[in-house]
Amino acid sequence: MNPLDVTRSLMDGMGAEAEICMKCGSRSVGLCAPLDVAALDDMASDSERVSLEPRSPIFHQGDPAQYVYTLTEGMARLMRVLPDGRQAAIGFRFAGDIMGFTPDAEHAFGAEMLTHGKICRMERRRLEQLFRRYPVLERRFLDLCARELAASQDHIMALGRFTAEERVAAFLLSLVEAQEKRGQQGPVFGLHATRADIGEFLGLTLETVSRAISAFRRRNTIRLHGQGGIEILDRPALAALASGDGEAAA
Repeated sequence: MNPLDVTRSLMDGMGAEAEICMKCGSRSVGLCAPLDVAALDDMASDSERVSLEPRSPIFHQGDPAQYVYTLTEGMARLMRVLPDGRQAAIGFRFAGDIMGFTPDAEHAFGAEMLTHGKICRMERRRLEQLFRRYPVLERRFLDLCARELAASQDHIMALGRFTAEERVAAFLLSLVEAQEKRGQQGPVFGLHATRADIGEFLGLTLETVSRAISAFRRRNTIRLHGQGGIEILDRPALAALASGDGEAAA
């Protein structure tokens, strides 16, 4: 029997909370992935579940860093407000991702939903206690932090070395891969970030992002579906461009 099936059978008596936990994105790709039934029960009992509408704030820059948040459904963006009042998107998060864990007293950035979504909120103090009680949970957290650091290093390299089209291609491919990792089959995937959001994240103007997307459409590399959907028609071409190996065409 699959270990996840064993856990599922053991949780049958836990009621609605068990059902919520088994469907949570964190159970498959996030912090809770390696937990057994006892640890998962502790996590569930100490978490507060909240539903949020699109563009609703999860936390603000400068808020006391009292809680840690796990995105269980939907897509969110991380934002930094600069001293002159300008706002920059500095990251995007998907089901299973953790937000808001910091050793500082205040959040250095804010987070808001891009779609309808759900979060689990837990006091940072309680999560630190669970780290001590369940070493596998702390190891999983460190693994996720290492992966995020590697992704940040790749992003910095792209900002410094990639052309505008290469940056946009890399972003679109990462968006689709994040959804595939969470079980979405396609061929149409969510594109909930606006072109302004994408431009802020990639260090490009809205017009440059629009030109790159239009170029991909002309080459039949992608197809857009309404305001919030994307289909990749030529994945090898997009992947080559996203890795810096492709050749941009007019």
